[in-house]
Order: sequence, then C-alpha cells, then structure tokens
Amino acid sequence: MDSPTPTDGITVKRHRLSTRLWHWLNAALLYVLFTSGLGIFNAHPRLYWGQYGANFDHAWLELERFPGWITLPGLYNLAMSRHWHLTAAPIFAFALLFYMLWSLANRHLTRDLAFRRDDLRPCHIWQDIKDHARLRFPTGQAALRYNVLQKASYVGVIFILLPLVILTGLTMAPGMNAAWPWLVDLFGGRQSARSLHFIAAFALAAFFIVHILMVILAGPINEVRSMITGRYRVPEERP
Repeated sequence: MDSPTPTDGITVKRHRLSTRLWHWLNAALLYVLFTSGLGIFNAHPRLYWGQYGANFDHAWLELERFPGWITLPGLYNLAMSRHWHLTAAPIFAFALLFYMLWSLANRHLTRDLAFRRDDLRPCHIWQDIKDHARLRFPTGQAALRYNVLQKASYVGVIFILLPLVILTGLTMAPGMNAAWPWLVDLFGGRQSARSLHFIAAFALAAFFIVHILMVILAGPINEVRSMITGRYRVPEERP
C-alpha cells in the first residue's frame, strides 16, 4: 500500500501489483484447496490427536459428511478431490513464499504491516474495536493505512495460519514423512497434524467470510476496484 498525503475524495494508488496478483491467486487457490479438502475429509470425517486414528479409536470431533455442493469435484470422489488438492497445494505454498520475500524486498511488511508504538496502546486498540463494532470505517488519510485490527489479522493469516496449513499438510504426506521426519514430531503425530490442518483451514474460511463482509460494508465498488486496478477513492473525512 502506498502512503501519499491526498485530499479527501481524490483517487490514489493504494495496492501494489504484487499484492493484487497474490490476493486474487490466493483467493482462487484457497477455494480449490478448501472445497477439495472437504471432499478428502468426507472419506473419514473424524479427527484425532496423536499418531493414530481409526474407526475404533476415540475421536475428539466426529462430523457427518459435508454436502457434495460444497466440495470439489461436487460429488464424493476421493481420487479427484486429492488430485485437485495436490495440484493446488504446491502453487499455493510457492506463491506464499514468493509474496513474503517480495514484500520484504519492497518494504511492504515493514512499512504497512509492522505495528507502531501507538498501535499497541490499549486505548488505541479499544478505540479500533469500538469503531469496528459500530461500523465506523476510517476516512480521509486514515483510510490509506491499515488499522491495528487489520494488521493483527493480516499478520496472523500470513505468518501463522497459512504456514500452519502448509506445514501440517506436508506432515500428512508419506513422502514428506521420509524426507522430513521432524515434521511429525513437531506436530505430535500425523493425526494431530490432520486436526490442526482442519482447524487452520476453517479459521481461514472464517477470516474470508469476515473479510468479504467488511468489504461489502465499507463500499464494495471502491474496495474491489482498488484490488483490481490499484486505484482507490479516498472517503471524505468525517466532520
């Protein structure tokens, strides 16, 4: 995100090309991975902690199968779900790695996502929470900066949830167990990794739903245009 000092109501460049490309690629890949992952989960809709998990073991979570319309390929087909999942997964992992490195190089992380001292003041955090609860979105120059809740959510997704879903996915792959056996120990067993993978995937889905809701409430035309073209119309400052 660029940080000019505009006048209210004018159009400015908000998102860099690298951010926009990664955003839309990530949206498509996450859709494929989540829906195909539900198809894979339907083969054994139970979750366990530890190394082992079978029908007679105690499951901490047991669900009915997800309906076909929310899975990929749209019907119960474990082979096709695995095909979609394993095709999208390496693209997703390398795209995240490239985005992280590129964001370090162009200072997007340090300039836009790093917490400032004022961001972490309790009164500032509490004010942001109240503004979000009342749907009072930033206006004027403040609209061009990420607020503390946005920074916390983006940092949590980029540096915690996305790496977690990738590493736990690798832990479940038999080939990776042979190449990197320490992954199994790191997550306490393949079944624990599967449980964490499931939790992280649904946390990402929850983030996606909240993100879409905030875009709609903040003004979808302006927000979506800024993520397609990079151009953003600055909301007028409140009196």
